[in-house]
Amino acid sequence: MASSTIKIKAALTGDMTEVKALFQHVMETGQRKDPKTGEKIPAHHIKEVICQHNGKTILSCDWGVAVAKNPYLSFRFGGGKAGDTVKISWTDNKGDSDSAETKIG
Repeated sequence: MASSTIKIKAALTGDMTEVKALFQHVMETGQRKDPKTGEKIPAHHIKEVICQHNGKTILSCDWGVAVAKNPYLSFRFGGGKAGDTVKISWTDNKGDSDSAETKIG
């Protein structure tokens, strides 16, 4: 599945699968002001990330405004095999969402 906001890699390291994902998202806190208008820039941030291995949820994260712009996520899990599918999806506070999947290499 092609994603415009998530780059994902999954590789076996011994008996563990290491997953690395880079998200493209503005992650606005709602506290910054527009330098031209002086008005607060509305909050716009990822609020939920779900990671699945072969359709089973292995990691669920609740994120908020304290996460930096273009966040990076890395984690390891056991039980993966070469060729298995890893999928990551996110939903933000405005209802936007995206997902990407890859095969374990």
